[in-house]
Amino acid sequence: MNRIDFQQLADVRIDEAMVLLAQGKYDGAYYLAGYAVECGLKACIARLTSQDDYPPKPKFIHDYYSHEIEKLVKIAGLTAQRDVDAAADPDLEANWQVVRDWTEESRYERRTQAQQLIAAIADAAHGVLPWIKRRW
Repeated sequence: MNRIDFQQLADVRIDEAMVLLAQGKYDGAYYLAGYAVECGLKACIARLTSQDDYPPKPKFIHDYYSHEIEKLVKIAGLTAQRDVDAAADPDLEANWQVVRDWTEESRYERRTQAQQLIAAIADAAHGVLPWIKRRW
């Protein structure tokens, strides 16, 4: 997979989440919405790499395959910028707070907060995914 693949998957996953939400399928919508953020962050990570670079140490490669939002933000080198932007935009900060609760384990859980998560991710002015897209 490459950066463009992850960018496309982020868009597909949030679209799928919205379709499921509209059909009242909240569990799946919640799960896929979180994956949209994960794919977006992995696009940011891919942007930092070059195929001519020496491969990173094995312990770092394992982290690249993480599903933890905060770990991926850090690997993408976006923590400081996210914190600055969130401090300047309380709506963005609130949206990141919602997104931080998503985990890969949500696929095994019943979730009713899909609408809140999708709104936090997709909001055009203060959403997490538009913020990520400006950096991928």
